[in-house]
Amino acid sequence: MARKVTKANKVETIGVLTSGGDAPGMNAAIRAIVRTALANGLKVKGIRRGYSGLLDEDIFDMDAKSVSDIIQRGGTALYTARCPEFMTAEGQDKGAYVCKKYGIDSIIVIGGDGSFNGARKLYQRGINTIGVPATIDLDIACTEYTIGFDTAVNTAMEAIDKVRDTSTSHERCSIIEVMGRHAGYIALWCGIANGAESILLPELYDNDEEAIIKNIIERKRVGKTHHIIINAEGVGDSNGMAKRIEAATGVETRATIIGHIQRGGSPTAKDRVYASAMGAKAVELLCEGKSNRVVAYKHGEFVDYDIMEALAMKKMPDEFLVSMSKKLSR
Repeated sequence: MARKVTKANKVETIGVLTSGGDAPGMNAAIRAIVRTALANGLKVKGIRRGYSGLLDEDIFDMDAKSVSDIIQRGGTALYTARCPEFMTAEGQDKGAYVCKKYGIDSIIVIGGDGSFNGARKLYQRGINTIGVPATIDLDIACTEYTIGFDTAVNTAMEAIDKVRDTSTSHERCSIIEVMGRHAGYIALWCGIANGAESILLPELYDNDEEAIIKNIIERKRVGKTHHIIINAEGVGDSNGMAKRIEAATGVETRATIIGHIQRGGSPTAKDRVYASAMGAKAVELLCEGKSNRVVAYKHGEFVDYDIMEALAMKKMPDEFLVSMSKKLSR
């Protein structure tokens, strides 16, 4: 149900910032926010470097030209930064003061859970806020899609294909570590897409290296000459694992940590289209009088949740995909 539009929450000027880790597709969301706001007769102010830029008053007017030719670019045209000061009540008070000083009555925050916590603090201080989920980790529980995940998975998938080529040529075991912080979604998707023999997810991994070693030995016995293990960042220790597996199996084992290339690159069509839809949805929510909300993609639709409700949600990797991956790796 939309909140009734009153003088206190009437939208005239929207600030937009990107916060936390960058993700391909953020620029598409920025572009959609600016142009949808302008189409609704609103003013837009860009805030560089997230909450840090807000406190530093690094704020500028945006128009349609400001977001020309950015939809195809990775990263964020508004830049991003961590801001420990904004985690304090004093920093949050200053952020709300700066918003009011520049006539910003509403802010759209493009980022992850930590960024949404910041948005909630501004809402409590009288600023209308909407969160747009952007993280390659896909670890925001209220949504089935987050900006940047699709591009990151495709980037990692292509890199893993290349590692498999050399692993096959040298008859090696390759442990390939992908990003995701404490979430295993990139690892699960890449494990399935790249036909990995083992997938290690932080949500489910039981530290049973002996089972991995036994699996490699058994596969070697029946003629398997190479092995791919996808290891999530949240499990880690890929180099140590490689040494232990090689010592136990006699199979040459190498670790490859793909790293931050997963954050960059031109966004996929999905990340451009869905990010644009989420950005436009955020503006429409503000125009409807809604605030303290997070845009989400659920069951094929773009919806919204209360920020507190969204932050309280939990999720685990899809049970069917996990079960399927184990059967396909045989």
